[in-house]
Amino acid sequence: MTAPLVIPAGMLGQSGTAGELPGGGAGVATVDEVPLPVPTPTVVPTVQAAGDAARVAARRLAVATSAQKNRALQAMADAVAAQSPRILDANSRDLERARVKGLPDSLVDRIRLDQGRLDGIADALRDLVALPDPVGHVVRGSTLPNGLQIRQVRVPFGVIGMIYEARPNVTVDAAGIAMKSGNAVILRGGSAASYSNRALVATLREAIERAGLPADAVHLLEGGHDEAVSLMRARGLVDVIVPRGGAKLIETVVTQSTVPVIETGSGNVHVYVDAAAELGKALEIVVNAKTQRPSVCNAAETLLVHADIAARFLPLVLPALHEQSVKIHGDVATITAAAGVGVPVLEAGELDWACEYHGLEIAVRVVADLDEAMAHVARYSTGHTEAIVTEDRTAARRWTSEVDAAVVMVNSSTRFTDGGEFGFGAEIGISTQKLHARGPMGLPEMTSTKWIVEGDGHIRS
Repeated sequence: MTAPLVIPAGMLGQSGTAGELPGGGAGVATVDEVPLPVPTPTVVPTVQAAGDAARVAARRLAVATSAQKNRALQAMADAVAAQSPRILDANSRDLERARVKGLPDSLVDRIRLDQGRLDGIADALRDLVALPDPVGHVVRGSTLPNGLQIRQVRVPFGVIGMIYEARPNVTVDAAGIAMKSGNAVILRGGSAASYSNRALVATLREAIERAGLPADAVHLLEGGHDEAVSLMRARGLVDVIVPRGGAKLIETVVTQSTVPVIETGSGNVHVYVDAAAELGKALEIVVNAKTQRPSVCNAAETLLVHADIAARFLPLVLPALHEQSVKIHGDVATITAAAGVGVPVLEAGELDWACEYHGLEIAVRVVADLDEAMAHVARYSTGHTEAIVTEDRTAARRWTSEVDAAVVMVNSSTRFTDGGEFGFGAEIGISTQKLHARGPMGLPEMTSTKWIVEGDGHIRS
């Protein structure tokens, strides 16, 4: 537990505001102006060692050329492909343990790797090779009237800490993006995928070292809760934390971390089918958004249908979802429509509208108009992805300008909110906050900037 801050006796005068300033100078000091001792949280030895090694590696990565980083990425991709039997064997151990523990299907799906998914992971690394290197990119610059040259350039953060749940692909995506953006990364994945993560990180470290860069560019923490808390509070060792997972994990990191956090968000994602929607198009979008991969954060969780088309659209979409084994929660209008086509629907409550199911479940509500749809989204959205299906351009413009989310879509499945689909290669997460980065985070989002000023004996008068 952090000790309370105490102002040493004598630092303040009798009034509580006047006294001798640190360094011996006399003057008047308010409490806010007095430099208080800041307790440093204890960092457990494993995090200290990882942080020290990562900082050394980060200094080398910061000056590595694009060619050096690309060679490492290609080596990482080739190693994942070559070591696929070893990685899949480790993953099978995670899956067996998940089955024994009775973990939900949605979580098991996130843990699962197969050859296709592993090939996709390797391809995402290769995609990064082809992308522009953000490091050194000049954001803006100018020559001042006095001849002083200034420019703002992108630079790596340094050391990134990743705290995430059971998604082995995140292990590789984070390592690849960190490498290309010149950062070292310390990974703390969920215990449900520990065998997979261990095999993947060992494979990546071997490949990075063979490519001539430090293996300590990628670290994996495998300890318990104390390690995670320590990573969150390792100021001076870690420059930024990126949490990725469910709402509880993200809230814990945001509230407990003393290291700056880029907040990624859970996905209570909506699809609104407007009165002017083309129903065949809407049907395909809704079914794809819900069922293509229901365990991920960009899958649709709530369907909103305009009242003017509900009598025509619900008899189409409800059976289509039911055929895909989707459990449906609905309002009274939805339940009435479902009875007419023989589809079972559970009555939706307040928790359903706010729920991120992470599985084959969806909440369905009939709304009076576009305004009611946007009001529903404003109340329940997590700010991730929100989609409208409509042929009315005015409605589409209102949706894109008035709905507050990281990604707003028109006539598209929400499953496209993804760094790979956006052309970013892999992604390190989808930010739902509004500072620094928002939406899928690729290479530029993993950099900061610094100003470079060049003169010729300039002095300020």
